Amino acid sequence: MQLPHWWELGDPCAWTGQGRGTRKMSPATTGTFLLTVYTIFSRVHSDRNVYPSAGVLFVHVLEREYFKGEFPPYPKPGEISNDPITFNTNLMGYPDRPGWLRYIQRTPYSDGVLYGSPTAENVGKPTVIEITAYNRRTFETARHNLIINIMSAEDFPLPYQAEFFIKNMNVEEMLASEVLGDFLGAVKNVWQPERLNAINITSALDRGGRVPLPINDMKEGVYVMVGADVPFSSCLREVENPQNQLRCSQEMEPVITCDKKFRTQFYIDWCKISLVDKTKQVSTYQEVIRGEGILPDGGEYKPPSDSLKSRDYYTDFLITLAVPSAVALVLFLILAYIMCCRREGVIQLVHHSAIQKSTKELRDMSKNREIAWPLSTLPVFHPVTGEIIPPLHADNYESTNMPLMQTQQNLPHQTQIPQQQTTGKWYP
Repeated sequence: MQLPHWWELGDPCAWTGQGRGTRKMSPATTGTFLLTVYTIFSRVHSDRNVYPSAGVLFVHVLEREYFKGEFPPYPKPGEISNDPITFNTNLMGYPDRPGWLRYIQRTPYSDGVLYGSPTAENVGKPTVIEITAYNRRTFETARHNLIINIMSAEDFPLPYQAEFFIKNMNVEEMLASEVLGDFLGAVKNVWQPERLNAINITSALDRGGRVPLPINDMKEGVYVMVGADVPFSSCLREVENPQNQLRCSQEMEPVITCDKKFRTQFYIDWCKISLVDKTKQVSTYQEVIRGEGILPDGGEYKPPSDSLKSRDYYTDFLITLAVPSAVALVLFLILAYIMCCRREGVIQLVHHSAIQKSTKELRDMSKNREIAWPLSTLPVFHPVTGEIIPPLHADNYESTNMPLMQTQQNLPHQTQIPQQQTTGKWYP
């Protein structure tokens, strides 16, 4: 971002009516001109002095071109030096800046900007800001001090303040003097005040807004607060009527007659406009009534005696140990009785032994009992000789292990079935 120098704003003599012209400068341009003049004139010193007014927007540009002289040039002569330079700013003796002062730098190849609205509490107190420039190519640093001398404003604060939300601007774009001057010019045409000042500029990200997507050249949005000495115009109050309030609740754009005066360059979200009338605000300050500083008489103070009675803590010690010990002993005895005298394992072992003994007796009885033999084991007649074949079982066989039928190879008098030989002859 490149902000114009004072010579880019026009001939300084023209603004005072002396010299080549009779042009007039808007209040915003006047403030930017004064701030830049103090910066340019103090370039020859290591410390810069600026004189902003309390309650008026303060903008100071950290120009990369100025700090390039602090670093050595490129090794090759004739090349254009374009080193990436970043800045770090803090209040002298502290790790951060004052609460009212903000800083922004988008890329190491763009200028840094300090901006904010000084408060009345710091009037008359020099605020020293340490500025450290880092050369990202050579890793060298350069340090300068910025001395901010806050001056009191005659009509601070302005009684009527309006805050606009501009959707199509980033904060560094809005801080440019020509852009801010165009916006204040549009507000002045709508408001028609005698005095109009930019009070503060805040990025939408500092208000909890989301970072926009990098598509369609979307912007973060910026809040711009301005103040004037006359009441709000009818156009600015149109957003307060019920019809526009209903449209805002339905996320629709309200109908504002003076929106066309801003639409050419600034897209204003009229649903987020804030109008503050300082003249109607009720003060909540209560005057403190100070007394004589003497407490009511509460009698004579009697400190404790130096000779205190000794106290015996032996009884307390015994009670503290005896009661928990007794409870623990009772619980131990109950647990020992359950584990040793009422063991369920002994009963289970006796029961298991009785079952095993009964099973063994049943197995012995099953070997000696008489049972009817199956029909397949009874004597049968031979189909050829007619002789009676003895039973298949022997008396000494256990019936539980003997099969019901035996193979034909073990049977006597079995009929041989003729088998076909490979030679084609039959053998009985």
